[in-house]
Amino acid sequence: MALFEEHRHDAEVHRHEHTHVTHYLGHGQEWMHMTAVHEHEHNHAPLVHVHPAHENVPKEHQREAHIHDHEHPATSTV
Repeated sequence: MALFEEHRHDAEVHRHEHTHVTHYLGHGQEWMHMTAVHEHEHNHAPLVHVHPAHENVPKEHQREAHIHDHEHPATSTV
């Protein structure tokens, strides 16, 4: 079995949660962290890449880098 093998991930659309943290400074106040959470559909364009073999494909695939178009998260071609 090869340590590194080129393989393909088909395009897919899935839902997941995004957390955004912003910094807010009110007049005469200390900096505050403001957190917002939302969920939306996200697409993963088809991807061909090489890396060490997965031990747990569904869990590890979620951590792999993908480019997301936040203007059109479920229809982007990137």
